[in-house]
Amino acid sequence: MAKETMGKTFFVAFALCVVCSVLVSGAAVVLKPTQVANKLEDKKKNILSAAGLYEEGADVAALFEQIEARVVDLQSGQYMDDMDPGTFDFVRAAKDDELGAAIDAAQDRAGIKRRSRFIPVYLVRKHGQVDKIVLPLYGKGLWSTLYGFLALDRDDLTTIRSLVYYQHGETPGLGGEVDNPAWKALWNGKQAFDAKGNISIQVMRGAVDPSSQTASSQVDGLSGATITSRGVHDMLHYWLSDEAYGPYLKRLRSERGMS
Repeated sequence: MAKETMGKTFFVAFALCVVCSVLVSGAAVVLKPTQVANKLEDKKKNILSAAGLYEEGADVAALFEQIEARVVDLQSGQYMDDMDPGTFDFVRAAKDDELGAAIDAAQDRAGIKRRSRFIPVYLVRKHGQVDKIVLPLYGKGLWSTLYGFLALDRDDLTTIRSLVYYQHGETPGLGGEVDNPAWKALWNGKQAFDAKGNISIQVMRGAVDPSSQTASSQVDGLSGATITSRGVHDMLHYWLSDEAYGPYLKRLRSERGMS
């Protein structure tokens, strides 16, 4: 029987590590296209959910044909026809010196420090006409950054149809209630802006008083999750402001002859 030596033991361990590394690397390369496809599919599901179009088991690709994706220059509010909305990563672009920009601390209500100068938006068509606009947004909660989509009616650009979060790390049963269908249902029909064009949407500390004159712009806060509720409120006020989607929404209003 061959005598065991320290050298042989190290060799076997090294060879095993090399083989395992090759197998893991190979699997990662082989599976990457599937992972990318699954991530894109999940993204489309969330956009469709925000648009009110998603149904469990439905053909996502077919439903997504009702949606036109465009990239917007947030400073000018103009579409960037030379940029591909399907591949543009606005979160990664925020870190880029050319594509991203630092946010003044006094304006950074979302707590994100930097944002991309460009962002994809999604035009939801119904009977050939744009019915809703789905806007990506993100901001700080209590424990995490929350990523979601806000859907506005195209007719008035102020009526909220949905607010959907697709990624966060908030506490289940507390801040994690942003995923609760009952809470998400509260957003439908709420007013993002008042008659003068000022941002009016509010996430309350507690329940909305239905008799209040401003109830149409108020949503119940998340019970036991004051900081997460405040985070949702603040990110909406940042992204709807002139620092973000403001120029884009103003351009769309001017095209419709809105004040």
